Amino acid sequence: MTLSPFAGKPAPTDLLVDIPRLVTAYYTGQPDASVSTQRVAFGTSGHRGSSFDLSFNEWHVLAISQAICLYREAQGITGPLFVGIDTHALSTPAGASALEVLAANGVTVMIAAGDEYTPTPAVSHAILCYNRGRTSGLADGIVITPSHNPPQSGGYKYNPTNGGPADTHITKWIEAKANELLANKLAGVKRISYEQALKADTTHRHDYVNTYVADLINVIDFDAIRAATLRLGVDPLGGAGVRYWSAIAEHYRLDLEVVNKQVDSTFRFMTVDWDGQIRMDPSSSHAMQGLIGLKERFDVAFACDPDHDRHGIVTPSGGLLAPNNYLAVAIDYLFRNRPQWRADAAVGKTVVSSGLIDRVAKRLGRRLYEVPVGFKWFADGLFDGSLGFGGEESAGASFLRKDGGVWSTDKDGLIPSLLAAEMTARTGRDPGQAYRALTDELGEPFSVRVDAKANPEQKALLSKLSPQQVTSTELAGEKIDSILSHAPGNDQAIGGLKVMTENGWFAARPSGTEDIYKIYAESFIGDDHLKQLVAEAQTLVDGAISAK
Repeated sequence: MTLSPFAGKPAPTDLLVDIPRLVTAYYTGQPDASVSTQRVAFGTSGHRGSSFDLSFNEWHVLAISQAICLYREAQGITGPLFVGIDTHALSTPAGASALEVLAANGVTVMIAAGDEYTPTPAVSHAILCYNRGRTSGLADGIVITPSHNPPQSGGYKYNPTNGGPADTHITKWIEAKANELLANKLAGVKRISYEQALKADTTHRHDYVNTYVADLINVIDFDAIRAATLRLGVDPLGGAGVRYWSAIAEHYRLDLEVVNKQVDSTFRFMTVDWDGQIRMDPSSSHAMQGLIGLKERFDVAFACDPDHDRHGIVTPSGGLLAPNNYLAVAIDYLFRNRPQWRADAAVGKTVVSSGLIDRVAKRLGRRLYEVPVGFKWFADGLFDGSLGFGGEESAGASFLRKDGGVWSTDKDGLIPSLLAAEMTARTGRDPGQAYRALTDELGEPFSVRVDAKANPEQKALLSKLSPQQVTSTELAGEKIDSILSHAPGNDQAIGGLKVMTENGWFAARPSGTEDIYKIYAESFIGDDHLKQLVAEAQTLVDGAISAK
């Protein structure tokens, strides 16, 4: 990984996106459905792209919105559709385009009171609260966001009636229908003007902010935080939760300072990420330099990305805590301090999350539910309470209410952040200190992710590799204990391989957007062992994907 000379430094002016040009391209660009890069493509977090390269334009939003209307009709979904947008420049025009189609199709739509920006978890929470106790007339939702992606990006996510990210069979249906509409030059898309859509009998306002904030008392111990008189800091990174944090501080009488209240779609206040891009990633030390520099002012501080489905935790004892490290700390704390959770509630993690989580779960006596990358795999378990916690290595997580009921089935960046304050208040040590204590007892992991070149044919081979194709019996001096092509939690394909030994592992997966594959590796022995692990992993994978 080659660092940009701008990494960790304030964004220079010439790096800022030209917002008027970006929005003009949104309305004037017309994608060609015969070009693969210009088609609708749902990844693990919806359809994403930029109007500059004809991958996220008005036509995409109109087609996806109509496809969702057709999906709802086919599935008999007749309840309200909750809609949220984040602070990216393309989100507001995309929200308007979506409403024009939804209203024309007679869908009951819940948009934010006062045109507030709305975090992903607030939409998931709204869906679940509406559907509680209902068996018909169920609600679903849309969030228009590209998450932490750069300012020129746009994104569109659909959350079905379980409140979580749509499963693959749903997104494939919507994707195919949307591309069919694109190919037909939008013939079949119903649409009315934005002014008509706003005035439609089916368009309603919903108070996402106060509904979400008032219910947080059922997830977080605010009495403990308040009693400890903690000094808290938060940087919303210019995202959809800016007003949520002020409302939380006021509602729960917390000493919480919002260090940056700016909403600017150029995100000019950010420090540049590792590759020279402006990226609002709360798990990146380069992007988080602003808050890291203030760590001594607070007992604990945190940040979220633009749609607030990811978190970053900053402590005076250790600065920015790596996502995997905080997940392990949060799991250890939660399962010790939520006595009303089901005794069989499991710990959810992805195949590329830290092995420290495995050790924590084992010590807690909790079942480990290990799944492929994608938060959708946790939705059902969080919904029915069989999962107490679900977390991804990319700093996305959610967990149950204190009584063991469902809170959100999508990633929620706010509650893991507030949990950092709760655990600091109740244990007297910040999450960084808690991580140190955890590793003293269970071992310290050393981890890395590296990229290696692979052409499309090799990537296809890697995604279909079986354990039998790996002939090695040792990895970095240790006996190979298991080789996985399917996640042990749900037996779903991981799109690559994971190889495990007693004190280390690696996972290799092809990139969905570049001609590379990614190696995730972790060692409980040390940095030298980690380097050996990565080198042998590359040799092993290269040999496997080159074999005839």
